[in-house]
Amino acid sequence: MRLEFIAAIAVVSMVIVVVIWAITTANRFKTLLVKIAEADSGIDVALTKRYDTLTKLIDVVRSYARHETETMGKLVELRAGMRMAEKAELSGQYDALAQRLHVIAEAYPQLNSSENYRQLQAAIVDAEDHLQAARRVYNMNVSSFNQAIAVFPDSMIANQAHYTPQEFFAAQESKREDVKITL
Repeated sequence: MRLEFIAAIAVVSMVIVVVIWAITTANRFKTLLVKIAEADSGIDVALTKRYDTLTKLIDVVRSYARHETETMGKLVELRAGMRMAEKAELSGQYDALAQRLHVIAEAYPQLNSSENYRQLQAAIVDAEDHLQAARRVYNMNVSSFNQAIAVFPDSMIANQAHYTPQEFFAAQESKREDVKITL
């Protein structure tokens, strides 16, 4: 009887350990998903900040070159529901707009010397830095989650909960190419 009692306690203990492990693993997956959502929101905040700064810069540039600002209307669609690939595409459109504004500023020397313009240029650099940091945080959280659901034995819980790998914020193809500089 004593041996049966010890065996029963051992089995119950193992079941308890497995249940605690399963709950802890499931909670860790949920925590990682929350971190991914938070980082995704951080990208939205950074894109919004960049959009607002570019809008202000366009207002300054508009007084010098009214005909060059129609592109901004295309970039107004920046809100929830966008997949990471769509956000990456929108980010690329912002990059193109910023480059275009820089070319316009070069064509108007008086604009380049405007204090307002210089402050906005500095704000754009700050917004870009913030956006890059948000992308890194997002990709780091996605990497942690994707690794967690891929490794055994945690992958058993991930499969039961139907977790799938999350999408990274990837650079656009045009950004991966080598820059050609001609002098």
